Amino acid sequence: MKNTTILAIIGIVILVAGAFIYFSSNNAQANVDVNDNSNIDVSNADAQKVTLGIKNYNYYPNTITVKVDKPVEITLDSSVVGCYRSFVVPEFKVNGYSANPSQKITFTPPKTGTFRFQCSMGMGRGTLIVEN
Repeated sequence: MKNTTILAIIGIVILVAGAFIYFSSNNAQANVDVNDNSNIDVSNADAQKVTLGIKNYNYYPNTITVKVDKPVEITLDSSVVGCYRSFVVPEFKVNGYSANPSQKITFTPPKTGTFRFQCSMGMGRGTLIVEN
């Protein structure tokens, strides 16, 4: 192998490792886009509770069905690591980080339809179906 190829491979490995360390150790604060309908660490007895894990390098389950105008409480179980601990629903401006399963990401979907959810890097993805 040429020296430039080896250096490029080392650089990529360092970049990936740095990103993993950044996202997995960023547990001091939750990253939530403040929207009247999104919050973190709020447990609501009336909330629609959803627990997500990881299976085949993606969120599992990767399709969630919930009711409109009713709080949703997302728990990321202990199988969820790295950037997958950041849960994003772009349409609703939900951008939450859960350092561990005790931290819940909550939001209230304001409209019906089919929406995308993903991790902060877009590696893990899923579908959020909001019904009446």
